[in-house]
Amino acid sequence: MKRLSFVLFLSLLSSSLFAQEIELSESELTNKLDSVLHEGNLLYLYEKAAWISSDSVMGNPILKKDIRGYLSYEDMGEIKTIFLGEKLQTCVAEYTFENSFDEPKSVKIEKRELSEKERTLIEVRGKILKNIFEGNYEVGAPESYHLNFILLPFGENYKLYIVTGAAKSNEIPFGNDYIFIADKTGKITSWQKFHSRLISLEVDDNTAEITHSHLRTTPLITATDICTFRLYAPIYGIDAFSVASPAIKKYLKYSLKDNKITIERSY
Repeated sequence: MKRLSFVLFLSLLSSSLFAQEIELSESELTNKLDSVLHEGNLLYLYEKAAWISSDSVMGNPILKKDIRGYLSYEDMGEIKTIFLGEKLQTCVAEYTFENSFDEPKSVKIEKRELSEKERTLIEVRGKILKNIFEGNYEVGAPESYHLNFILLPFGENYKLYIVTGAAKSNEIPFGNDYIFIADKTGKITSWQKFHSRLISLEVDDNTAEITHSHLRTTPLITATDICTFRLYAPIYGIDAFSVASPAIKKYLKYSLKDNKITIERSY
């Protein structure tokens, strides 16, 4: 029988983007969770595209010598991951994903100029990151871990999500995750740290489900939770994770099989 792995009372810290929404009706909560699910799925597609294409690039010893960075973005219903050459001024490889994210729909290994959209996204991302690391946000990764940056257009503004990548096998790295909202110039207007620290959940083929508890300032499952779980859970055959939320006095559960968040029960 698979064991049930629990990590309770995970410390969380945020700038309370959701703090004012603690009192929610069932329909309001469902709508909020639907929005979280949509954003989490989008983050996952960006990161999955980056995973698959990065593995391909790193397996090409000639190509990987020229890589100085990458960018994933949405274009006409497709997700593209491009790899950038010297000074981030050119694209040297382009991977396009649509229906299947286990392999790209198309691959172009050729040097080309960046499109106007690509130049804008790279410039804005660079400005946001500069403001983050020159500011007082104290963003960083524990030793051996790395940060991944996901930029999403948000009306005329931008959202920059930061998620932490695993440092070893048999772990799912929840936490150490952020969202920064910035205007079109890259100036940060608001931000939130979802979890106060990195929590590395040890898992194996016998792990059935993982659970953690949120503080009141982060009452819901987060988009970063869903993104991280969707990336790592299939490796170990885990189908679900849940969050105990004292803020709304409910258990929230995400099912990988159904790609759905359900309200399990009240305290």
